[in-house]
Amino acid sequence: MLSFFKSKPFLKDLLAGDYIDMHSHLLPGIDDGARNMDKSIQLAKSFQDLGISQIITTPHISHYIWNNSSADITSKLKETQLVLEENKIKIPMRAAAEYFMDDWFENHFKEEKLLTLKDNYVLVEMSYINAPVQLYKILFEIQVAGYIPVLAHPERYIFYHKNFDEYEKLKKSGCLFQLNLLSTVGYYGGQVTKTAEQLLKKGMYNFVGTDIHHQNHINSFNQKIKIESLASLKEIIANNQFFRF
Repeated sequence: MLSFFKSKPFLKDLLAGDYIDMHSHLLPGIDDGARNMDKSIQLAKSFQDLGISQIITTPHISHYIWNNSSADITSKLKETQLVLEENKIKIPMRAAAEYFMDDWFENHFKEEKLLTLKDNYVLVEMSYINAPVQLYKILFEIQVAGYIPVLAHPERYIFYHKNFDEYEKLKKSGCLFQLNLLSTVGYYGGQVTKTAEQLLKKGMYNFVGTDIHHQNHINSFNQKIKIESLASLKEIIANNQFFRF
């Protein structure tokens, strides 16, 4: 039978084995992810079931909403690791952060060392309503400070969907792109999936992340992917080996 008619794979089947996740919200009670330690345990078990081999969890740091500090996150990580160990969950986990780019962040990274994914790679995001006025100034200055910005889920910023040149501009400004895996199954809507497909076809993604917050996200990994660029998707999933620790 022609390959055109082959059924698309389930998203979970693309991860089984040795996938390293670099974007999730597993630490309890610290942002809009796991609400408590029981939920963290449940999510960590689900990660194991999905075949994820290592986790870099990334709590939000947004001064006006989730005013977490590096010390808060590090403390919560240690607490969570001890509880997971007590529950015979042996998946390796470390913590970085997902930084919201705003006026506070613009000063913060000049004054305090950031929690990075690895080396100088830092996960950043912006509002879903509009880009920050000083976006390109922030991207420039964060690189001057020695960091490499990795933009979380660019396909979800709907204000760029009809202005694709902005994606090109972001890349030329030194910004790496991280795809949310759930975008490939239509979790965030058809337009987001379509944009993810376009970015995949243009080879603009560098890494992927689950961005898991709760069990509904886990359940969606049982869906079949809706995009056509399967080879490109597999390639950037493999790129996450870069974050092995």
